[in-house]
Amino acid sequence: PSPADRIDRLVPSRSTEDKAAGLANASPRIAADMAEAGTRRAAAMARGRLIHALLQHLPDLPESTRTEAARAYLRQPAHGLDAAAQADIETAVAGVLTHPALAPLFGPEGRAEAPVAGIVNGMEIGGLIDQLAIFPDRIVIADYKTDRAPPASPEAIPPAYLGQLAAYAAVLRAIHPGRPVTALLVWTATGAVMTVPDALLTRHAPRPQQPSSP
Repeated sequence: PSPADRIDRLVPSRSTEDKAAGLANASPRIAADMAEAGTRRAAAMARGRLIHALLQHLPDLPESTRTEAARAYLRQPAHGLDAAAQADIETAVAGVLTHPALAPLFGPEGRAEAPVAGIVNGMEIGGLIDQLAIFPDRIVIADYKTDRAPPASPEAIPPAYLGQLAAYAAVLRAIHPGRPVTALLVWTATGAVMTVPDALLTRHAPRPQQPSSP
């Protein structure tokens, strides 16, 4: 496409942003609602980062010390959390760490922020798995989602999440042929754990790249 065509395609998205800004400037109520939504989103993201950090590091500590370590971390003034917010995050983290389905991930074989890299169907794949456990007869992986409520069913999981897990599973299967991979999504807002069916992983697995047309 010509440069003009590219510019034309970019204009609508910019125009939408401009319109939103114009509405906000024209209506104090809309501006306040947008600011409130942004604040809620920022708070959810901050909460998610704290939960993720605790889930990454607490499993390396003896169980008897985890509660106090979590409380000491959350009490740090830099986080700006009141007592209720600290208790809320502590409860969410404890719910994940004690969930029966996640026990294999927090045992001796479990690793947090485990790097994975490989080539599947001609595609380079790399990333960090939130929690990984490799056993002689199976592999378990988990991805934490900290900023949203869980969907009603695995079929309603956002495709981006499924694609990420499917790519990791494909790399691990290539590295450890013959070992089944169990993929879990952990929704830390509620402590829900969702097993992703193999059929969904297969459906979203990396596909061979089609040659581009001349």
